[in-house]
Amino acid sequence: MPIPKEVYEETLLNFFAPIRPFLDDPKVSEVMINGPNQIFIERRGKIEMTDAKFPTMEALMSALRNLAQFVGAMVDDQHPILEGRLPDGSRVAAVCPPAAEAPMVSIRRFFRETLTVQRLVEFGSMTPAAAQALESLVIAKQNVIVAGGTGSGKTSMLNALSSFIPDGERIVIIEDTREVQLQKQHVVQLEAKHGDSKGRGKVTIRDLFRATLRMRPDRIVVGEIRGGEALELIQAMTSGHGGCMGTAHATYPNDTMTRLETMAMMSDVEMPLSALRVQLASAINIIVQCARLSDGSRKTTHIAECVGYDPHTQTYQLASIFERRTLGRRPDGTLDTVLEATGHLPQCTEELHSLGLSLSDEVYEAARRRSMEHEG
Repeated sequence: MPIPKEVYEETLLNFFAPIRPFLDDPKVSEVMINGPNQIFIERRGKIEMTDAKFPTMEALMSALRNLAQFVGAMVDDQHPILEGRLPDGSRVAAVCPPAAEAPMVSIRRFFRETLTVQRLVEFGSMTPAAAQALESLVIAKQNVIVAGGTGSGKTSMLNALSSFIPDGERIVIIEDTREVQLQKQHVVQLEAKHGDSKGRGKVTIRDLFRATLRMRPDRIVVGEIRGGEALELIQAMTSGHGGCMGTAHATYPNDTMTRLETMAMMSDVEMPLSALRVQLASAINIIVQCARLSDGSRKTTHIAECVGYDPHTQTYQLASIFERRTLGRRPDGTLDTVLEATGHLPQCTEELHSLGLSLSDEVYEAARRRSMEHEG
């Protein structure tokens, strides 16, 4: 008689007993294990060392071997790198001996509560004016890339922005590891699959992307753009699949464009660099830049538009619609920042109006001030 799934999952979690309290703590966003005797956690954006320990090196390795069995992988001397998920969805990345002196493990927590745009506004990640502008841009099927560093809140932002997608649209999500949680009715969730020790059964993001184009998607959402699939996404964006969304690792909007360019070049399709850059500039409409600030808070730092590519200077032309400005540091050590409209109106403004949509009053007022300054 097979073991019930719930019993098997609980048995697996028992191997991780030393860190179980952190996995049950909603304030903990990451658990970092540097060998059996040194465990750190990230709580409220701050990293702190804990007193928790695994009894022995073998106890930690046993936990990882059981996780590998749970996800259908293997961890041994020939396979020292492990990627998988715990039963609650938390993402695990581990590097084990001989590739490391001791097992080095990072567990990114999975939160059952999906952050909404309203919650992000309450947390100060963005303003109501920025949220209103993003809502109109998403409804109008502008292609949006959410960018930021590790732990900056990219996936949470993507989940929140997806709430603006009108009901009735068919959304196909492509991910390497399932993290995106869209609160929509018609969602097709696809996940890449690692092959066995001989590479059999492997399904890549690019494989899924090609299949997706034949599945009548109204929106394509790529959980994280990591490689050559960037070119497929760019070509989809420029060939009638509007409203695509995805995340990418980058620090500033300009870096986001150059990183997407670099990843597109990883494709096996040969294309002149000049043609690639023109396509990329045409494909990406909006970049929502996220960052984890020095006080541990996660904020939206830029909402920028790609307005084109200048072949003479060989640079992407970006213009911020909103930009975060630092005013100083409060007595409690937190940063005092404000996300402000710059006065730039996106190129699709008339299209928004034709659809009965509008940007926030703050955007229009900033644009009026900017116009008056130029005239003066």
